[in-house]
Amino acid sequence: MKHTKRISTAAALTASAFLVSACSSGTTPDTTKIVADGKSIVNKDKWPEKIPTSGLTKNLTLPLEEYMASYEDQVAIEQAATDLQQSCMKEYGIELTLPRAGANPPPSDNDANIERRYGITDRAEAQKYGYELAPALREHTEQPLRDLSDVEVEVLTGHTKPEPPKAPEGTKAGMTLSSPGQGTEPARAEHNGKKLKTGGCIGWSKDQLGVREADPTVVAELAGDSLMQSMQDSEVIKANGAWSSCMDGKGHAGLADPYKAMDQGVTNDGEPSQESIALAVDDIDCKTQTDLVKVWSDVETAIQNSQIAGNKSRLTGIKSQHGKEVAAAREQMGASSR
Repeated sequence: MKHTKRISTAAALTASAFLVSACSSGTTPDTTKIVADGKSIVNKDKWPEKIPTSGLTKNLTLPLEEYMASYEDQVAIEQAATDLQQSCMKEYGIELTLPRAGANPPPSDNDANIERRYGITDRAEAQKYGYELAPALREHTEQPLRDLSDVEVEVLTGHTKPEPPKAPEGTKAGMTLSSPGQGTEPARAEHNGKKLKTGGCIGWSKDQLGVREADPTVVAELAGDSLMQSMQDSEVIKANGAWSSCMDGKGHAGLADPYKAMDQGVTNDGEPSQESIALAVDDIDCKTQTDLVKVWSDVETAIQNSQIAGNKSRLTGIKSQHGKEVAAAREQMGASSR
């Protein structure tokens, strides 16, 4: 299991972790596009579907998804925060263009990663790409951010500019502004005769949107636990055994579960080989033959329903808070567009 950030906001507003199941390829994007200011960079056609419309997970959802932030909602919060930060910086006489949200969508709409939660599930895509993501999902759009001066960092973040971390030889060091790093100090009290906001423009944008960041990863952690529990269930073990036998019959011996097939099928350069495509197609055909995805998701659904019953108050609070943040973000974006 791995946990990564789904989106990285300039204000670090959405700190929820994106649960990527063991079947994620984890390959580095093979295409990078650098976009100049003013060019359209957000293509909603590339955003993930809220509910899968094809493959073995077509129309499939899990109970905990009700409490997860959708990608669209996360983008709304991030963009509203960005708009607020830019307007805040103008108050101090600083023109700053921050990266637009939604330019680099993930392959799944939320932390469930349902399309690949139980391994690959779309035969049409497997025939083209094997275990790799479609090329459009491997593209990465860079939005260059100019180097900020010391005072600009202080106005934006509420702390002094951190020292960039040392990078391994041959790579370029980066710097994050979302939270204080080692060696930072509180920002100066004012700039251009105006008092700095607590937490800088980033902190102010959080306050304006009512972002609380309480228990940001609890739902993803429950979803991770439910997946791990489901793998120990006798029905899932039996279904995985049937899938393994099916794969053995197709010449793919020694694969205990779909995650092992993923490990074997992912290529180092991100380009599928004919062997990996053949493995991927057989993988999905064996899932179809053994009804693995339905068996597994049914078991996990029962586990998640139990989790929800045991954490109802906490989850309801998280859902309510998220709804307030999204509503505030959309109101802010509407005001900005007027």
